[in-house]
Amino acid sequence: MGKIRIITGDRPTGRLHIGHYFGSLKKRIEMQNSGEYDSFILIADVQALTDNFNNPKKVRMNVREVAIDYLSCRNRSK
Repeated sequence: MGKIRIITGDRPTGRLHIGHYFGSLKKRIEMQNSGEYDSFILIADVQALTDNFNNPKKVRMNVREVAIDYLSCRNRSK
């Protein structure tokens, strides 16, 4: 049997914080590192535009910040 596929993500409404880490990121990292799962993580920037339609620059910056936060969490888990 193959790996289990998981798709999940976050809306880029701002920088991630410690609550995100203990609430979901830590478990995502554990699942990724177990070798049992193929994980696909998305940043739902189109969904974030519903709240920030008049400020797409803010959404672009938040997407970048969330991506950096994801990468830093992954690297710290090794």
